[in-house]
Amino acid sequence: MARTLAKSTQDRFRRRLNDEQLRLTEMIRDIDAEREEIRLTETSSDRSPDPNTAEGGSLAFEMEKELSILENTRDILAKVEDALSRIDDGTYGACDVCGDAIPVARLEALPYTKMCVNCASARR
Repeated sequence: MARTLAKSTQDRFRRRLNDEQLRLTEMIRDIDAEREEIRLTETSSDRSPDPNTAEGGSLAFEMEKELSILENTRDILAKVEDALSRIDDGTYGACDVCGDAIPVARLEALPYTKMCVNCASARR
């Protein structure tokens, strides 16, 4: 059975995860707004949606990059929210695979992790 993190340590990680949740939510909102603006102006004369032109190809590349960033940000946000739920239910800091304690140093580096280093390495 994994050791339980001290309340002060859990509170510190909760604050950090809450800050990260806010940052990621704002980032998603900004990316969505930018993508909507691009979509609405896509047919204007200053943008060329034709991917066969240099400008159109650059626009398509930028839109794909934004979509990739958006998907990654949403994925991390889901992990952060899951970590906050684990703090609430008392399972934060325990490896989902083996049940051992996740070292605080690993949680410092990756506060939303669900696995200890050994189990994460075995999954690669």
